[in-house]
Amino acid sequence: LCFNSLSHLNEDLKEMLESNKESLKLEAMKRIVGLIAKGKNAYELFPAVVKNVASKNIELKKLVYVYLVRYAEEQQDLALLSISTFQRALKDPNQLIRASALRVLSSIRVPIIVPIMMLAIKEAATDLSPYVRKTAAHAIQKLYSLDPDQKEHLIEVIEKLLKDKSTLVAGSVVMAFEEVCPDRIDLIHKNYRKLCNLLVDVEEWGQVVIIHMLTRYARTQFVSPWREDAVFDENSEKTFYDSEGRRVDQSKPYIMDPDHRLLLRNTKPLLQSRNTAVVMAVSQLYWHLAPKHELSIITKSLVRLLRSHREVQYIVLQNIATMSIQRKGMFEPFMKSFYVRSTDATHIKTLKLEILTNLANEANISTILRELQTYVKSQDKAFAAATIQAIGRCATNISEVTDTCLNGLVLLLSNRDETVVAESVVVIKKLLQTQPSQHSDIIKHMAKLFDSITVPMARASILWLMGEYCEHVPKNAPDVLRKMAKTFISEEDIVKLQTVNLAAKLYLSNSKQTKLLTQYILNLGKYDQNYDIRDRTRFIRQLIVPNEKSGALSRYARRILMAPKPAPVLQSAFKDRDRFQLGTLSHTLNSQSNGYLELSDWPAVAPDQSVRIVEVVELAGAPLLGKSKPGKSAEKFYSDSEEEEEEEGSSSEDSSSSSSEESESESEENSDDSNKSSSSESDSEKKKKTLKNKKLQQQKPDSKDSHDLALFLSQSHLFFLNKFLVVFKFNLRCIFVANCRCSLLCLCVFLACQFDAVSWHVRVSLQASFPVFVPETSHELLHRMTGKGLSAQYRFTRQPCIYGNSMVSLQLTLSNSSDQALENIHISEKSSTGQNIHRFNAIERLEPQASVTVSMGVDFNDSTQAANFQLCSTKTLRSDELSVSIQPAVGELLLPITMTEADFTKEQGKLLGMNESSATITMTPENISSQSVNRKVVSVANLGVIPSSQENIHSVPRRCLNLTKPTFWNVIKKTNCS
Repeated sequence: LCFNSLSHLNEDLKEMLESNKESLKLEAMKRIVGLIAKGKNAYELFPAVVKNVASKNIELKKLVYVYLVRYAEEQQDLALLSISTFQRALKDPNQLIRASALRVLSSIRVPIIVPIMMLAIKEAATDLSPYVRKTAAHAIQKLYSLDPDQKEHLIEVIEKLLKDKSTLVAGSVVMAFEEVCPDRIDLIHKNYRKLCNLLVDVEEWGQVVIIHMLTRYARTQFVSPWREDAVFDENSEKTFYDSEGRRVDQSKPYIMDPDHRLLLRNTKPLLQSRNTAVVMAVSQLYWHLAPKHELSIITKSLVRLLRSHREVQYIVLQNIATMSIQRKGMFEPFMKSFYVRSTDATHIKTLKLEILTNLANEANISTILRELQTYVKSQDKAFAAATIQAIGRCATNISEVTDTCLNGLVLLLSNRDETVVAESVVVIKKLLQTQPSQHSDIIKHMAKLFDSITVPMARASILWLMGEYCEHVPKNAPDVLRKMAKTFISEEDIVKLQTVNLAAKLYLSNSKQTKLLTQYILNLGKYDQNYDIRDRTRFIRQLIVPNEKSGALSRYARRILMAPKPAPVLQSAFKDRDRFQLGTLSHTLNSQSNGYLELSDWPAVAPDQSVRIVEVVELAGAPLLGKSKPGKSAEKFYSDSEEEEEEEGSSSEDSSSSSSEESESESEENSDDSNKSSSSESDSEKKKKTLKNKKLQQQKPDSKDSHDLALFLSQSHLFFLNKFLVVFKFNLRCIFVANCRCSLLCLCVFLACQFDAVSWHVRVSLQASFPVFVPETSHELLHRMTGKGLSAQYRFTRQPCIYGNSMVSLQLTLSNSSDQALENIHISEKSSTGQNIHRFNAIERLEPQASVTVSMGVDFNDSTQAANFQLCSTKTLRSDELSVSIQPAVGELLLPITMTEADFTKEQGKLLGMNESSATITMTPENISSQSVNRKVVSVANLGVIPSSQENIHSVPRRCLNLTKPTFWNVIKKTNCS
């Protein structure tokens, strides 16, 4: 009946899929996906579903792709018929369709389409959508499993994706790296710091993969922090110089690598993650990489995980059991968290018992033993037996309680439960081997209980004790042998073997009483069904009963059988598991699993740190924000003293330098004005511009501090709407005070409202100056997929606009990525927001794969409101109008001007009280110099520079593009000395 109903359902679904109505097809696909989710087989519907793969309905197409991903590997022939559809879908404007098409294509595991898959992955790796790039990283693993010969090509794609800055891609590409080329550590060098910084924002399962990869990476790149002379001060320069005089003749102490500290610092917040796998990954990273005194921070997080499901508890407890062997102090304060609950499963109880035993010491042993006494009474027999073994371990490890534990185990011999009695006998046997002469009474007591014990292992243990210490119980041992002779045939094999051993030992030590019993038992064993017992019997007979055939070995029978034996060592089952990385399958199974990557030993000497420094090529003399050149920071550090020396002569040079700079700026302005009609500057002007920018930008601006300034500017953009000018005065000197740490840089920004423009013109002459910093970053205006082959990018040139004093100058780059020429590219006369836009001349024809650069001007009306307009083009007699918008940053709405310090001071003094607004920005000590402040400000706003005679006041003048009313900016640098 079930088969008939399912067949009938499939027929209905096929009819719905073949219908002409999109709604019926969509409903059918929803039902099919629902069947798949419930575990039902929808295999027979594949032909009907694959017909809809080219549907124009996006929702229907998504569901079809979900179905194809599930069954494409089983129906490879039918899936191959739709490959052309998948290839077209890879260029679909919808990112979900592109990603789904790539996912289906990589699920068709047919070697013949490997080249197609390879091209699709390379194309998707450069897609603008991070979701598609993430799917490409997933497809890399599938293609590698299908054709390992593509490894080199896939490594190139992985290297490209590792540079991706999207948090959505990071986890997936690292997973592909671990699958394809885990030994290519060189691919991680340049991306190490980026991965550390992105780690907090990556999705949870990506965090787990990245953390495990970075754990392996760190073990190969940093030296061990577990040295006794380790120093953990992050201010490595200070530590070095403070200890220089004291360590001349000593070896250099360990100082943690900044990148090592970066990894530990950025993973620490993830201990609060709601995902248990993330917490476990961070815990193992700290266990394998962190200094020993920092391990305590993972304890609370691991204990918190014990409130999760029993599956999670099992893994966490296994890792804690391994940790507690080496570091008891970590978990001792949380000992009560490992007390067994009645609702715990047996395997959870056993692991908690293991941890409690590992934590036992002289201080807490009494508490633990009281807890173990309760566990012995448990109805769970396996757990009760494990508890008795734990008591034996406590007695072995802590000599103060050995006698107490032994007496308690003897009392358990009278327990009604056979399992408890048997396990007690086994444990007592191991304990007695340490001090047999002092506990002969216990051996006699066990001999009396021999008849009541039925568990084979317990009976064998008693027989071994009788034989090993027969000299201490000369009356009891022969009697036990007599009893065993009667029941020898019915005993278990392990008991028979120990009976033969007992007979041999008694024959050697007390042959008068046991000679006949020994011969009888040997005759019984000679014809036993088990060949082990027969072989043992023949060996013992030849060894202890001399005859003509016996060799010299029989003379050493007593030394062989009665030799003193070392006491067994009762140790944890987790003692050797630390050879595996914590949190891995191999650690759980205590056996190396397939694909396990071992952690390497710490290197004796740390490899070169410079491999992790990202080099950035500076264009037009302007360094990119947030980047640095190798060795730049070190060069700056050692040049502090040189700057102090240069300050002595700087006062005498201020006047000459300021005049030379003014003349230089005027000459540059004149040359710029004379060439406004031209489309590009001359080579000599570019060189001058480059030299000037390089002088003012010796170092990279700190990305965080620049971000703070940009944030303040964006929050203060309402003041710019009041139509005023900005003046910002910079000091060219910076004083470093010995033994003082500059902890705070207060940027007090005075923004004044507008005042009478006529009087301003009378007092001060406004003159535009050359931009100090010109950003090279381009912004996307139109994507090639949206523009159907036409793409556009724009950037702010920060030059005075030749089309109008109130306009912002923009440079537009148009590219044709299609296979057909584009004609009549121009900006439509329509403007939705009403801004005044100076349009570029229409481009008559743009060939395929060609690009052209044009300039345009936009009057944003001193507002950050986006300028919207229509970008039009003609392709094969078809006209397209594409809506685009340009969103200006606040700092790009300004134009630098020149003025004297006296005029600045005079006018700024009139604008206090209600006309004043201030803000404070905290900056790092190394970024408080005049040059650093200069760079950070001009990187986010188009400002000019004038000299200042005061030590802690910096000013820069600027004005809004179409206004002449002033605003003044002061930067007051305050330092706290400690």
